[in-house]
Amino acid sequence: MRVLVIEDEIGLAENISTALREGPGYAVDCAEDGDEGLAYARNRCYDLILLDLMLPLVEGSEVLRRIRAAGDNTPILILTAKDEVAFVVRLLNSGADDYLAKPFDLGELLARAKALIRRGKGSLNPTLCVGEVVMNTIEQSVSRAGRDITLSRTEYRILEYLIYRPRAVISKHELLEHLYDFNWDHESNVIEVHVSNLRKKLSKGDEEPLIETLRGRGYRFLTSQKLAT
Repeated sequence: MRVLVIEDEIGLAENISTALREGPGYAVDCAEDGDEGLAYARNRCYDLILLDLMLPLVEGSEVLRRIRAAGDNTPILILTAKDEVAFVVRLLNSGADDYLAKPFDLGELLARAKALIRRGKGSLNPTLCVGEVVMNTIEQSVSRAGRDITLSRTEYRILEYLIYRPRAVISKHELLEHLYDFNWDHESNVIEVHVSNLRKKLSKGDEEPLIETLRGRGYRFLTSQKLAT
């Protein structure tokens, strides 16, 4: 998953980014003012936006308004020093999905971030079940037909992204954008390597392959038992 953090307190932004990268393993981009944040939001696709309200150049409430006015429904978690009921109601009515009052616990932020991403993907349950595969997004564990599967962090993140969109064709470019930060190597073959390892771990013995490669188009997680011919 890919997260945009719009926060002008550099130390706080770094702490949030580190927690998101080292905890659930999200890719994170950071913007230090509202203008830069809007540019990121317009030009990239995110699974969650963390938005501070007290920003230079363009304040957070205006950033929120412009993002929603553009038809962007990315979940937005507001970070604010205010927690008055009337203020929070205005935020939620303006298109925010949730808020956290500063100072906040990073553990709570991670929990809310995961919940908003699941909601944005149409899944409120932290356990995803697609065919024989069961993924627990809190424990970050995966099994197939009761067989536990040990994955690397990157393999898990690729599978999580594919499993949220079963049978959809996901390009290599899209996977790279959601797995890595802004300055990723466009020519890297890292995705091919990880998908190859992931495919082998998911299918042992006579088990049907679950990840299909479509040459020149990308990858698809299969819900049926047979690969397309």
